Amino acid sequence: MLLRAICLALAAMLAASAACAAEPYYKGKRLTLLIGSAVGGPTDVEGRLFAKYLGRHIEGQPTILVQNREGAGGVVGATYLGEVAPRDGSMLGYLSGTAWNFVSEPARWRVDLRSFEFVAFQSGTAIHFMRADAPPGMKVPADIAKAQGLVVGGLAVDNPRDIRLRFGLDMLGVPYKYVTGYRGTMQAMLALARSEIHMFSDSPPTYRSAVEPTLVKSREVLPVWYDTTGEADSGHVAASLAGLAIPSFVALYSEVKGAPPSGPKWEAYRTIHHVNGTLQRLIALPPGAPTEAAAALREAIARLNQDKDFAAESIRAIAFAPGYETGPGIAARVRGLLAASPEVRAFVADYIKAGN
Repeated sequence: MLLRAICLALAAMLAASAACAAEPYYKGKRLTLLIGSAVGGPTDVEGRLFAKYLGRHIEGQPTILVQNREGAGGVVGATYLGEVAPRDGSMLGYLSGTAWNFVSEPARWRVDLRSFEFVAFQSGTAIHFMRADAPPGMKVPADIAKAQGLVVGGLAVDNPRDIRLRFGLDMLGVPYKYVTGYRGTMQAMLALARSEIHMFSDSPPTYRSAVEPTLVKSREVLPVWYDTTGEADSGHVAASLAGLAIPSFVALYSEVKGAPPSGPKWEAYRTIHHVNGTLQRLIALPPGAPTEAAAALREAIARLNQDKDFAAESIRAIAFAPGYETGPGIAARVRGLLAASPEVRAFVADYIKAGN
């Protein structure tokens, strides 16, 4: 009888252990999504939509909270995620603009971005647009070559979107004055509406939701180009531009100059876009996060990509449905993209110093 009781107790313990092992990693837990940008900006809007629907697809249905930590072009949020955030899978970063900031100056980072546990990324581009009344008057994108007294607005001299805009104008041979330091998109857009600046850039969601339906339709603003490496754009970028009659930079440059772009600035432009455009949004756990947490999140994001309700609300809010690259090998892919040649890094560093 004693032996039988012991066997039954052991069997019960093993059954309980197996049941616990089979439980989803996030069951009964809370997950915080750390958005590395300011409230109200395009990354914040996308991140909050992501958080709203992601919880439906994570096994165990954890409660999801959102926290913003903006600053230094995304470095503040990424640094917090790498240094301070718990490493138990309870905090997930939704980062923007971080890739090029790391690649351009890896030594300034206290935590190596390549050590993060990446679970997904989203590719993107930037649309560069200008006031139609910029002297002597802009009717079509190629008129940018005739611009006089052009004032260009930006967020920071080392912001990758600002750098690509300035490289583009330099390669086209357009003289301009660069005014930087706007705290965010909203402030820069107000400056554009007041004619304090003539030109600015932003992501397709912001362009489609805040620029195209108002300033473009009223013919106050004209889209000039979108960034590309000259190669085939990703499906996500193509979807974000669907229905928009905007030339790529390569097409615009070829129309104005009669030949494709080339030279050091073009190589630097291509490299920045290859890094920051491909990895426009980085979704990552801190270094050393549990593999079970990463696997659960990758599986959830794969299901999120198929969520029709998520797609429908995204289209209403930002005019297209984001798509996230994910899968078991995604971390290795991201780490492989976080690279640039020493020559390009040095060239861009000198260009930033000159911009200051």
